[in-house]
Amino acid sequence: MSWAACLTIAGMALVTYLSRILGYLVLRNRHLSPRARSVMESAPGCVMVSAISPYFVSSNPAEIIAMFIAIGCAIRFSMLPTLIISIASLGMLQIVLS
Repeated sequence: MSWAACLTIAGMALVTYLSRILGYLVLRNRHLSPRARSVMESAPGCVMVSAISPYFVSSNPAEIIAMFIAIGCAIRFSMLPTLIISIASLGMLQIVLS
């Protein structure tokens, strides 16, 4: 892996971390309305849908199978186990079906 790729990944991780921390610092002393709380609680689900939606139109069998695995996991598990299982299953399916 090149240094540029490593720096890009580190930069993305830093920005992600800072957005979490800044969000906490800005909202920690505020009382959110029920509507705002609902929006904040549904955001992880929206991220999940945006991550898997391109696979609905894929012609790659590994991606299609992994998408159904992700949907099944999302029904049963919370976000983190769903992402871990989905990514692992896609990787394994791409190795097996390639």
